[in-house]
Amino acid sequence: MTVAVGTLETWLAGFEQALASGDPNQAADMFEEGGYWRDFVAFTWDIKTLEGRGGIRAMLAATPDAARSANWAVLDAAAAGEQEGFITFETLHGRGTGYARLRNGRCWTLLTTLQDLRGFEQHRGRYRPKGAMVDPKHPNWNWRDALLAEQESLGRDEQPYVLIVGGGQGGLGLAARLRQLDVPTIIVERNARPGDQWRSRYHSLSLHDPVWYDHMPYLPFPETWPVFTPKDKIADWLDAYAQIMELNVWGSTECVGAAYDADAKEWRVQLRRGEEELTLRPKHLVIATGNAGKPNMPRFEGMETFAGPIIHSSAHGGGAGCKGQRVVVIGSNNSAHDICADLVEHGVDVTMIQRSSTHIVRSQTVLELMLSGLYSEAALASGVTTERADLLGASLPLRLAPDVHRPLNEAIARRDADFYARLEAVGFMHDFGEDGTGMSLKYLRRASGYYIDVGASDMVADGRIKLRSRVGVTRIEADGVVLTDGSKVPADLIVCATGFGSMDQVVGQLVSPDVAAKVGKVWGYGSDTTNDPGPWEGELRNMWKPTAQEGLWFHGGNLAQSRLYSLFLALQLKARKEGLPVRVYGKS
Repeated sequence: MTVAVGTLETWLAGFEQALASGDPNQAADMFEEGGYWRDFVAFTWDIKTLEGRGGIRAMLAATPDAARSANWAVLDAAAAGEQEGFITFETLHGRGTGYARLRNGRCWTLLTTLQDLRGFEQHRGRYRPKGAMVDPKHPNWNWRDALLAEQESLGRDEQPYVLIVGGGQGGLGLAARLRQLDVPTIIVERNARPGDQWRSRYHSLSLHDPVWYDHMPYLPFPETWPVFTPKDKIADWLDAYAQIMELNVWGSTECVGAAYDADAKEWRVQLRRGEEELTLRPKHLVIATGNAGKPNMPRFEGMETFAGPIIHSSAHGGGAGCKGQRVVVIGSNNSAHDICADLVEHGVDVTMIQRSSTHIVRSQTVLELMLSGLYSEAALASGVTTERADLLGASLPLRLAPDVHRPLNEAIARRDADFYARLEAVGFMHDFGEDGTGMSLKYLRRASGYYIDVGASDMVADGRIKLRSRVGVTRIEADGVVLTDGSKVPADLIVCATGFGSMDQVVGQLVSPDVAAKVGKVWGYGSDTTNDPGPWEGELRNMWKPTAQEGLWFHGGNLAQSRLYSLFLALQLKARKEGLPVRVYGKS
């Protein structure tokens, strides 16, 4: 087949013809030999990246519905004559958007994302509900009557189709998506109200990501919102979000056990709601407890002899009650820095124990070098909406990410050389990741190993936060911590900022160790770097897509990930509810 060396518009026309031919070779030949097709649910019913013509050809051979896609077009007329741009298309079951990049007339990278299911569109925009009540069965009901009746019935007279464990930003955002798709959903949350997990954290905590990056689905923060959201403000927002989006949140409810009934194809989930114990039978169970499992609490010799408390960072409520004390914080990543800074501000003598190297990037640098092109006022002014920014970010296959992030971090190192020199002068162990790719890939690979500096690094550099680095903990004694160099740090309180396990640990506790082993590791993509062993996956393991356990899903990540991927998870669940012919390609 002759491929026209031309524009995005001509390539899309040729690609549509190649797909319609039903010959996978024709469509695959429209890509570079080493091209990429990253698909979010539109064709694979999965979150998957196809690498090279061989990978693309194999997917198309196993996915005959791709031949029935249509109306491939450039979204913006101005981009029609360009080599890259946003695109739209229609699949057999829905409508999609994406982004394509060409080189020499062939496709280098293609992103396709499903945005709506035909006939089951989200209740937004032109599909928004009327609002006025028209219910012949209940002619006297108004909106509130109907809402209260639904809340009283769901989980009692009617079983939820989806049960979400976790009422943080991830669980709430997914539930909002599912509500707009008419999927009966209940969120169970151990705290009394949405946002309580944030309210319980230390007094000075704020989000480290900026407002433009953190919007929730359907309901962006107002223009008056601060750049970095204080913890109580985000807590109140989540509480209000649940009410505004009419979500069914069961607060003060503990999920104590779950088992899958393969014959009935539903879960038996045991709940404790106050004094009441009950069992729900959802078809699908979503673990939305963040991107982490239980706290990693280390065991050191002599811990039982310590005269004061030893707590995990997740239990630190703030430094207000610690004034005048000596506190040792074991760890040197985000939580460790935040807690140390909080303690210093409350007049505490605090020592950070740094056992391994940490990557630090200044908050202002994140804003100006890492996010400004996609998530900023300048980006909005140039027409890059949050939705477009999300697609642009997703359009880069993970295989190519190091080539983008390595030079970016070289620029960061040059820009902030004096900042890093001050830290290294006091002995702080700093790195840019083992392959020089910095924070973004550390996060995707291991969700740890970094700190976004919002002030604590200056405290380390000038000695307000005492630092002991290149040492480990030998043992704990009644009045302090003995280090591997033989020295002893006096302490009245020890905080272990030692991170969290994987989300599969939650499954091990809630369902069974066998199911956790069956599902396997959650998070990371097989980069074969520290804490992210191979083989190569190319997408985050088990996140937002079908797992080895039928009816079990994982949803989490930061606010931006929760916003983006909640749509694709919701569409997968809706398609199953409506009995659409879902054929998952190449499930991991």
